[in-house]
Amino acid sequence: MVAGLAAAGVRVTMFCAAHEGAPAEEVVDGVRVVRRGGRLSVYPRGLAHVLRSRPRLVVDVQNGVPFLSPLVTRTPVLVLVHHVHREQWPILFGKLGGAVGWWVESQVAPRVYRRCRYVTVSRATATELTELGVDAVRIDVVHNGTDPRPPVQAVRAERPRLVLVSRLVPHKQIEHAIEVVARLRDQVPDLVLDIVGDGWWADELRAHAQRRGVADMVRFHGHVSEQDKHERLAEAWLHLCPSVKEGWGIVVTEAAGHGVPTIAYRSAGGINESVVDGQTGVLVDDLDEMTETVARLLADEETREVMGAAAAKHADTFSWPRSVAGFARALGAAAQRSRRPAVRALARGPLASLQVD
Repeated sequence: MVAGLAAAGVRVTMFCAAHEGAPAEEVVDGVRVVRRGGRLSVYPRGLAHVLRSRPRLVVDVQNGVPFLSPLVTRTPVLVLVHHVHREQWPILFGKLGGAVGWWVESQVAPRVYRRCRYVTVSRATATELTELGVDAVRIDVVHNGTDPRPPVQAVRAERPRLVLVSRLVPHKQIEHAIEVVARLRDQVPDLVLDIVGDGWWADELRAHAQRRGVADMVRFHGHVSEQDKHERLAEAWLHLCPSVKEGWGIVVTEAAGHGVPTIAYRSAGGINESVVDGQTGVLVDDLDEMTETVARLLADEETREVMGAAAAKHADTFSWPRSVAGFARALGAAAQRSRRPAVRALARGPLASLQVD
């Protein structure tokens, strides 16, 4: 998104946490990237950056914890929310910590941002935001795009193969995919599950596969290149997404680009839009239904192929240029609310030039 804005002439700075192996500042695709602070200290450091730099527009990425920029600036603030975290808070921080986190996200943040516009990636998240008291007229929905799929050497695997691409963290519920393999071991003895990605929960997942007796059927690939990721997707028969919540699920459309349908949970929010239930994949209600659906589709090549073709066609309707145009409209709407002529000029200048579908 920011690269698209920068290419149109918008001066963009992306502020994020520092991490090993990356410089404190650099320019990437025309975007100035500033890295300060850590997992929690990034928030006060971010506010200090806004105070010092005095930007004409601010985009607060609220990934559960809000930056609360309106407390330190009168410039328009656009709040980007991929999904709300009601379900994730207790999984990651326990009952008490989860309750505090949810209170901040559901009570404090809507009050601080009560005069701000929001942008989100799915209608499901927009609905959840209105349930927190955010006026629907202040919310723009801009679906995520997907990159054109690269040429791959891989072809569809000869034996049944599932794929899962994700950060390895508890709320992605990757244990459910491993459990599907364990339950189908006798029925589909040559089944393989490719897990692509890494995270602090990886050792627990490997131990879980060992406990369930399927360590030989589950392959952990760790971090891979974009090319390798697409090679694994192209080999798969089905893509599993058992996550508790997703704002959209970009990997769904990435898998779809290779003609691979997705099986995911209906309760996961934006997945209801990236997956067209019964056409480009299947939405299920629980682990039992996920297992039954995987078994049925593994045995039904014709249905898999029809769904895969529909999935590829659906994925082709999403592009980053179209998403950048939608994001520019949301930024323009925020800029027009300002009393400062220089800020309103953004809406009529480079932001306006992007707003063409």
